[in-house]
Amino acid sequence: MWKLAIGFVIFAAISLFVLMQAGDKADMSGEKHGGDATHAPEPAAPAASK
Repeated sequence: MWKLAIGFVIFAAISLFVLMQAGDKADMSGEKHGGDATHAPEPAAPAASK
C-alpha cells in the first residue's frame, strides 16, 4: 500500500513540474471544434503601396 502512495506522490510531483514549466502555453480546455481548432498562423498583411 505504501508503494502506491509513493507512486502517486511521484506522479503528482512530475505532473506539477511539467505544468509549471509549460506556463501559459498549456491548453487544458480539452477537445476543440470549429474555428478555435485551427493552429495555422494568420496570413501576413499586404504590403502598403506608395
